[in-house]
Amino acid sequence: MSEGGDIDLDLERTARRGYPEAVFCEGKTAAQVAAIAAAVRGRPDVTTLFTRAGAEHAAAVRAELPDARHDAAARLLAWPPEPPPPTGGPVLVLAAGTSDVPVAREALLTARYLGRDADLVADVGVAGLHRVLGRLDTLRRARVIVVAAGMDGALPSVVAGLVSAPVVALPTSVGYGAAFGGLAALLAMLNACAPGVAVVNIDNGYGAGHLAAQIAAP
Repeated sequence: MSEGGDIDLDLERTARRGYPEAVFCEGKTAAQVAAIAAAVRGRPDVTTLFTRAGAEHAAAVRAELPDARHDAAARLLAWPPEPPPPTGGPVLVLAAGTSDVPVAREALLTARYLGRDADLVADVGVAGLHRVLGRLDTLRRARVIVVAAGMDGALPSVVAGLVSAPVVALPTSVGYGAAFGGLAALLAMLNACAPGVAVVNIDNGYGAGHLAAQIAAP
């Protein structure tokens, strides 16, 4: 189905595979995003996420969908604004530091809008191991844990050594020069010594939240 000229939305993806299409706004014009928002307005039965949305993208979406929820930190908009009732197991998202929170929030909101009960815990990085150890009860209640970390990227391996749940490692671009924009964290996570760790791309909070939602499905 063609919408808005060069826009071809996959509005039947939910029926086909159980999860809706997301709109990656980065690289699209505000006009293109507005056309997409107008196209989905008539389908309130389909949850639509607009990811990597800048200020102009957000304004364009809300011009067509005034009640869309906008999380500026996560650069994400959701419509309809309320997530579906949660099913399946709980998803826990950890952010190693406050600087990792925007990417972690993208994962959190993605999991929620895909129908999971999801919570976020921040500032549990390996520089102070007592912080994550103090959350063991919370960690061990989760069906799956997303761990967002930059710099040395060590937190997912630590967490995976403490819990039985699978861990989704989410490298962020946080760090000084030799972090290479998240590449150091990505490589560390790919080389995690603890089993049960899956790794998504740098700053890919949407992909991490989506994978967590699938793992935690009923």
